[in-house]
Amino acid sequence: MKIENIKTLGALKTSGYKSKSIKDELRDNLIERLKNNEVTFEGVHGYENTVIPELERAILSRHNINLLGLRGQAKTRLARLMVNLLDDFIPVVEGSEINDDPLQPISRFATELIEEKGDDTPISWLPKKERFAEKLATPDVTVADLIGDVDPIKAAHLKLSYADDRVIHYGMIPRANRCIFVINELPDLQARIQVALFNILQEGDIQIRGFKLRMPLDIQFVFTANPEDYTNRGSIVTPLKDRIGSQIITHYPMDIETAKKITAQEAKLNKNQTERVVVPELVKDILEQIVFEARDSEFIDAKSGVSARLGITALENLVSTAERRALISGDDKTAIRLSDFVGIIPAITGKVELVYEGEQEGASVVAFNLIGDAVQTLFPKFFPKIEKLEKQDEESPYDAIVSWFFNNSEGFELLDDLDEVTYKSTLDAVTPLQDLINTYQPDLNKDEHYIIKEFVLWGLVQFNKLSKYRFTEGIQFKDPYGSYISGL
Repeated sequence: MKIENIKTLGALKTSGYKSKSIKDELRDNLIERLKNNEVTFEGVHGYENTVIPELERAILSRHNINLLGLRGQAKTRLARLMVNLLDDFIPVVEGSEINDDPLQPISRFATELIEEKGDDTPISWLPKKERFAEKLATPDVTVADLIGDVDPIKAAHLKLSYADDRVIHYGMIPRANRCIFVINELPDLQARIQVALFNILQEGDIQIRGFKLRMPLDIQFVFTANPEDYTNRGSIVTPLKDRIGSQIITHYPMDIETAKKITAQEAKLNKNQTERVVVPELVKDILEQIVFEARDSEFIDAKSGVSARLGITALENLVSTAERRALISGDDKTAIRLSDFVGIIPAITGKVELVYEGEQEGASVVAFNLIGDAVQTLFPKFFPKIEKLEKQDEESPYDAIVSWFFNNSEGFELLDDLDEVTYKSTLDAVTPLQDLINTYQPDLNKDEHYIIKEFVLWGLVQFNKLSKYRFTEGIQFKDPYGSYISGL
């Protein structure tokens, strides 16, 4: 017989079911997973040796947890994934507002019902997916929202005095009894509201208006906070921090490969898009490198952080840019081009906070320059490094390309919306590009053949071997002195 088919308190006792606190429940199920070498937090990448072991230690210690980190570091996701460590079902007294344990009731409703009906007390089963409650801390959150208040309508309807505790309307926290309760952006919660959490975290009693109820609520608290909030919008009051067992510091991905996994997992791409648009591996590398460059940029406020959502939305925009181009030109299939990266600028400008110097430069200019910075960083991984200071007569692998641009003084234009045939023939016209690729990237995947040609041109611009001019319809490349001669 499945345990969730048990419908009365008597049958529950006969089954041998034993009550367990939620912290013990999480601990026991985590122990089983660790023993079996199972993944505890599925779909979270880059935390395997840092955040996840600390989180597992906190769960084993039965601690309430504060996840501290900048935006876009999977804090809320980690909290939600803790639900997977709960039992599939737990019994509750049927009709209880606060998920009373039939074997250890704490509310007046449940205790009176059990006194009245005894072993015939009806019970129901709460699945683990419903044992998660979440509240975003905003300045307008009240004690009544979180803990509860006196309900005058209930008092009038039941003809009760305000001195009777049955007039209480429970808030979100008591209703999350035997559940995981998450408060996001804890520093945004007003100090007086934070103070109201003291007793719940430590002593297990709640205070509502004139009532002080001894209710040992069984809750796993998880808080999330941004360290910048400590100085900007608010702070976590010291006594509350003292009552939180473990504070775990999160971080951004430490390498491009991890960032690529996260972006590929989270990006929402339509099936038609993935069939029409090829995304070469080099494109994925450049995209993630742009995010890394943004985190190190002197024009972007590092304390505010650069969310992983930048890479995710940038990939979505990038694919959509190529898709739109293909639809207009009539191509059935296309591959991402470097010129398509212009389409990710709106994804960047909405996700970064600029410092004063960045505001002076302009958000779009800063975003566009990040693309070039990413190309410059990755360039030496594919082709010989270009030194800042070179000997005057020393030969360079790039001399033939630079000479081609000197001999074509009118420059070389690569328009954004070229159809596939024209795009490829335009790049093929720069014949030394193919020789360079044959020498240093002979095993190149065919999908990357033309993006790497663009990559070389952008790289040579970044190292001052060529000059680049962005205009409305596309990009013009010239020899390094072309911009001065033409007056551009």
